[in-house]
Amino acid sequence: MRDVAIVAFAQTDHLRRTDELSEVEMLMPVLHQVLDATGLRTSGIDFTCSGSSDYLAGRAFSFTMALDGVGAHPPISESHVEMDGAWALYEAWVKIQTGEAETALVYAYGKSSPGQVRDVLTRQLDPYYTAPLWPDSVALAALQAQALIDAGDTDESALTAIATRSRQFASDNPHAQLSGDVPAGDYLVRPLRTGDCPPIGDGAAAVILAAGDTARALCARPAWIRGIDHRIEAHGLGVRELTESPSTRLAAERAGVFERPVDTAELHAPFSSQEVVLRKALGLGDEVSVNPSGGALAANPLMAAGLIRLGEAAARIHRGESDRAVAHATSGPCLQQNLVAVLEGESTHA
Repeated sequence: MRDVAIVAFAQTDHLRRTDELSEVEMLMPVLHQVLDATGLRTSGIDFTCSGSSDYLAGRAFSFTMALDGVGAHPPISESHVEMDGAWALYEAWVKIQTGEAETALVYAYGKSSPGQVRDVLTRQLDPYYTAPLWPDSVALAALQAQALIDAGDTDESALTAIATRSRQFASDNPHAQLSGDVPAGDYLVRPLRTGDCPPIGDGAAAVILAAGDTARALCARPAWIRGIDHRIEAHGLGVRELTESPSTRLAAERAGVFERPVDTAELHAPFSSQEVVLRKALGLGDEVSVNPSGGALAANPLMAAGLIRLGEAAARIHRGESDRAVAHATSGPCLQQNLVAVLEGESTHA
């Protein structure tokens, strides 16, 4: 296996609405920022991979428009996943592992503001039995939260504490959409209150990956990807145990999470109840700093929030604030698809 690291990370300020910006205009500043951080130019990137959703954009092959932000000349090696950008990062990591690339640019973006996100996300569901019922994303998360409460794994006050802690951490994150004292609010769908749910907003993020000595030349303290894996649950919600996440645990095992303790965890938990499930699956104790960036409860740009978890974990390693971190990304209802990565720093700059 080749040593591959995240050497640069950038994200937008996450906002409720960006009506005045197109996806390209929203994306270009973060692309320039990660390139400037490494000194690379577009011509120095061997592979480019993006993550986005045509359902959010409201048009087919919307990602081709975003390529204007990367540049059409010189010609590039490019790919796209109709997923969160964390899965685009996985594809880029595989590309580097094959030896066909030494560097990769990964970016993701999503504008949730133009439509009704709760309705749009029903299109992820089983098209024969579940989707025709139009259960929205918050209602399904509430089913999971109630199952956790019924199982004795949590209660409403504990969920409120998770949301409060996340948004207090976000006070130190200039990119967060929500931070500080955010009220629990009214019930949205019992037992979830508005404070237990993620904000709807627009945003983008980008990272640069590099292999071996190239990574060391581009970054003083690279965030090495020591393991990465992704797994999926059954599509039918009725055949799943919603209080558990075996796919997260299996991905964590394959990524090497349990080989040594981690000091930081960036978990893609859009709802406070989902942090309970992920902590249990990953075996995280109170000694681990969970979502020091504020997590998805502070900013949840669809298709980019998972990539941001990897980027935030990497940034803490870059700054020397973490030595071994786990980053998690999810997609689909009730933690259906899960990606887990282990990131580590090195003590000296070679």
